[in-house]
Amino acid sequence: METILDSLGLTGELSGAGGGSWFDCRGEVLESVSPIDGKVIGKIRCAGRDDYERIASQAVEAFRVWRMVPAPKRGEIVRQIGNALRTRRAELGALVTLEMGKIKAEGEGEVQEMIDISDLAVGQSRMLYGLTMHSERPGHRMYEQWHPLGPIGVITTFNFPVAVWAWNAMLALVAGDPVIWKPSSKTPLSAIAVMKVAWQVLKENDVPEGLLGLVIGKHDEVGEALIRDRRIPLVSATGSVPMGRHVSQVVAERMGRTILELSGNNAVIVAPSADLDLAIRAILFAAVGTAGQRCTTTRRVIAHKALYETLRERLIMAYEQVRIGNPLEDGILMGPLIDRDAVTSMARALKEMESQGGRVLYGGEILTGGLFDSGTYVRPCICEVKPDMPLLQKETFAPILYLMPYETLEEAILYQNSVSQGLSSAIFTNDLREAEMFLSHMGSDCGIANVNMGTSGAEIGGAFGGEKETGGGREAGSDVWKNYMRRQTCTVNWSTELPLSQGIRFEV
Repeated sequence: METILDSLGLTGELSGAGGGSWFDCRGEVLESVSPIDGKVIGKIRCAGRDDYERIASQAVEAFRVWRMVPAPKRGEIVRQIGNALRTRRAELGALVTLEMGKIKAEGEGEVQEMIDISDLAVGQSRMLYGLTMHSERPGHRMYEQWHPLGPIGVITTFNFPVAVWAWNAMLALVAGDPVIWKPSSKTPLSAIAVMKVAWQVLKENDVPEGLLGLVIGKHDEVGEALIRDRRIPLVSATGSVPMGRHVSQVVAERMGRTILELSGNNAVIVAPSADLDLAIRAILFAAVGTAGQRCTTTRRVIAHKALYETLRERLIMAYEQVRIGNPLEDGILMGPLIDRDAVTSMARALKEMESQGGRVLYGGEILTGGLFDSGTYVRPCICEVKPDMPLLQKETFAPILYLMPYETLEEAILYQNSVSQGLSSAIFTNDLREAEMFLSHMGSDCGIANVNMGTSGAEIGGAFGGEKETGGGREAGSDVWKNYMRRQTCTVNWSTELPLSQGIRFEV
């Protein structure tokens, strides 16, 4: 533990705010507690409203300079940030594991996501394309172009403490925008470590302070200031549905934009022709990976009645092989939940499930003894439920998997789409017609729809996000870069006449 922290310069009391150098914050001390053993691994002096104001002012000034840097040159600096992250991949990945609790391979994989989105953003910096349109007026040229938008606010949650910031920040940087980051108070050290790496690159390139800002503090102190700030034209927020509703209302009231990545309640349909070996492996990772604390975690499995019992028994056998323990150790497949509150939430959900007529088939216990005495370790759980249970409308951020049978594909799709969230979905089938129906207008209503692969593990090349209460936002690839820019339609009259559109005549 000490080696990880020392290698990243995370010793002593740390500042919770800065825009290229650290501020002398005077707020309360926030303790970062590792869910692995419940020990304090870092102390951060929180930012206050004055610290936020300083960061926001720096961002506004940095925007005046950064927006005029040619986009490919902005991309070159992002390339250097990606390379700097590449050299610290192992240490940063270990820190993510230490502070958040995901296994070592997933911790390093999250850092790899930062590297990958940096690579994508570098290429995108040369492809900020607009369109040309034919004008109806003679001697006129019409086209659209994209301009930098302004300072961007990014609010992230604990389960992906660094990757989600990078999905936004790397694209925002090549688009010409400074970024103010408010990370989760449960994983502040990961954010500080990443800022240290990125700031060094900015200093080497004489970039003004404020281009990448960090503010760690209470919601009432700095979170509200960020979302209410009219100087911040776009806020990207990841978290719960109640949080997203509040952010969207506040930002919309001042006519700002939001990118919302909220809850997922994801389902896998297993059809009669499915490759069960493939399906079980995918379900296991998507349901147990990150201890069930991904927004793309598989929460529900809807299996055809012809193979339901076989799938159920094989899943139980697979769950019995999952090694639970210290996520920094090799061979461990599931670490702890983020804190004891998450464990309590899981226990409450299981009790509610049983009161509604469901039953636990495997797991669900809180583990004790030795390392497990931290109170954050559980056994992943498989439950058998009915599709109309009210509980299924909720997302419990824990490794609980709900199983239910179906008879027709239309019925299975109805079950899948019946929840209020719409992030990720999957079907396992070797029937082309079933796959195409699932992907059709009458199929999955989610932002992500996969065939013969699980619900988690999205690639950065595609737009990531969902529908309904998931928020409608999109991050990462495709044309998501447009979120961070403003569109401008331009018409140039190169003639000596002044014709009006729609054939209107106005003469004196």
